[in-house]
Amino acid sequence: MPEYRSGTIPATSGESAHEAGCFPEPYRGIFGLQAKATQILQRWTRLILPILACALLGACSSAPVQYSPASDMLGDDEKYNPFASYFVLEDPAHREEIVVRALNLVGAEYRYGGENPSEGLDCSGLVTYVVEQASKRRLPHHAATIALMTRPIERRELASGDLVFFNTMKRRHSHMGIYIGDNRFIHAPAPGQKIRVDSLKTRYFGERLDGLHTFAPKKPGSSD
Repeated sequence: MPEYRSGTIPATSGESAHEAGCFPEPYRGIFGLQAKATQILQRWTRLILPILACALLGACSSAPVQYSPASDMLGDDEKYNPFASYFVLEDPAHREEIVVRALNLVGAEYRYGGENPSEGLDCSGLVTYVVEQASKRRLPHHAATIALMTRPIERRELASGDLVFFNTMKRRHSHMGIYIGDNRFIHAPAPGQKIRVDSLKTRYFGERLDGLHTFAPKKPGSSD
């Protein structure tokens, strides 16, 4: 096997050793430097590309957040927005009536997309129905949209007639219920089940709780 002097280009596929090293001496030095530069660039590319790939994956994904019933503010996107125009029921009697009407529906059938008790109700259908009956005002029949329209609150503010939201379908605010006090809430759970009262202290709902909202107006001077 022939030996190549320093600065010559090794033979590649389709080239002889003589052809690869047949350039005059000055050019062989230049091409040798180019080859070394190419090798260094390739080595750095092999090191940097995996790092960049990991960084991009990290930017596109985030670790799932565990929510606990003891949480106060449940997330940055749940903070009060002073510029938002929230759906508010000024009269406390309306919020009390929401609870009474919801309790009267315990035992009613669940039906996906249902909007009245005679046909059955789903989780957001229950909320829109009792709110309209109590206040004569209409909410959209969609849990995540109701969350956007209502004011987020902290755990210490949670009161009877407020709304509780859950991540039950691997997306935020995919389920909701009406809080009635003492860590209990009324909701329409799922097909084949009936409207019932459950507790935020149960492991299932405690781990999936991801929003606390209210119809009450914000008190003047209260912190954001």
